[in-house]
Amino acid sequence: MRFAGLIVLGLGFLHAVAAPLPATETDRPNVLLIFADDLGWGDVGFNGRTEWKTPNLDKLGTQGTILTRFYTAAVTCGPSRAALMTGRYTIHCGVSKNNADLPRDEVTIAEALKAKGYATALFGKWHHGKAIPPAKEYTHPMDQGFDAFFGFTDPVHAWEKFPEELWEGRERKPVKGYADDLFADRSVEFIKQHKDDPFFLYVPLISTHFNIEAPKDEVAKHAGKFQENDPAAPLNATYAAQVTRMDAEIGRLIQALDESGLREKTLVIFTSDHGATFEGGNQGTSAYHDSNRPFRGQKRTLWEGGIRVPAIVSWPGTIPQGVTEDQPVGTIDLLPTILAAAGTEPDPSWHVDGINALPYFTGKGPLPSRDLFWEWRVEGTNQTAAMRGPLKLVANGTQRPELFDVVNDPAERRNVAALHPEVYKQLRDELKAWLATESKE
Repeated sequence: MRFAGLIVLGLGFLHAVAAPLPATETDRPNVLLIFADDLGWGDVGFNGRTEWKTPNLDKLGTQGTILTRFYTAAVTCGPSRAALMTGRYTIHCGVSKNNADLPRDEVTIAEALKAKGYATALFGKWHHGKAIPPAKEYTHPMDQGFDAFFGFTDPVHAWEKFPEELWEGRERKPVKGYADDLFADRSVEFIKQHKDDPFFLYVPLISTHFNIEAPKDEVAKHAGKFQENDPAAPLNATYAAQVTRMDAEIGRLIQALDESGLREKTLVIFTSDHGATFEGGNQGTSAYHDSNRPFRGQKRTLWEGGIRVPAIVSWPGTIPQGVTEDQPVGTIDLLPTILAAAGTEPDPSWHVDGINALPYFTGKGPLPSRDLFWEWRVEGTNQTAAMRGPLKLVANGTQRPELFDVVNDPAERRNVAALHPEVYKQLRDELKAWLATESKE
């Protein structure tokens, strides 16, 4: 991969970033983006889980780079997915609430790659919000650059692990089976059908989002391993089964790439929409398994347990294998990074917030220094956060903001504001300035 110099201005910072030179028609990679749902940082073997095995994800980690400080841009499904698709913070892409719909003028990864000749498909969960006035209809993934779609569009039905109907394009059709199995089936077919042209395949699975259900044969593999409130309804075993079944289906996707001769021609990215939840619908399973360990917090919080998620990037021959990186990157960076791999870059009019991290992933350049920001100010909550390097400022409602060293104190137990008064003040000022940009976009 070849790069030319580019200077990017951030919020109060000047960044030197490597920009891609155009790729040829023959070296543009396929992109397989796998997005888990409510999966905690500590739920996978490559992050230390030992109570069950995730051999396919662990192998993917050895075939690429494990990102130990990868951050989602939001702490519920809708905002997280909107930020992922657009490379823009929640306050800029129009989706800060879980029931907000992605504005149709927002440009997605799929639209950007489709314009460059990529075949595009989404098999899994597309999270829409409220209908858009005056059209009174929802944004559909096929309105946002996807040629093919099979899955859920609304968040409520996306709880269904064994759905009776799914969207096939723009029509609902009857189906039978475990949802993630069905999405993997379609993904394998798509890979085989498009082995001769570049594709973007987005697979947002619904594991481990409640309901806590999994195929009986998968649950049986974990029976008796965990304490259960009701042995006749082994929920903790079922949660484990959701993770291991997801791992098996991801293994099928990678196998399909191998069998099609596409492994070295495909950038594979795996991550989760946010941390695991301890809410009622999860029925205590993530709390029992301590899914976000060693972090504090959960979904709908800006502690590390809500925003730091498992992540792997793999592209054999281009991204180093068996490497672990610990610099903060996140979902807002995926759009510019994926476009860089395809030999292009975001149009300035899109106002993308993320950076091209491909030089960092490939070992060709450092990650530019910058501050990262978050907000979760709905559903009775008012949390905001800003991060610079290892230091993270968390403002929680009317309480005085606290500063944590999330590298040396991942549980965020010790407020170190007194030790870093300059950074504390700077992050407070930067966070305030960032929030003020919401009305300017």
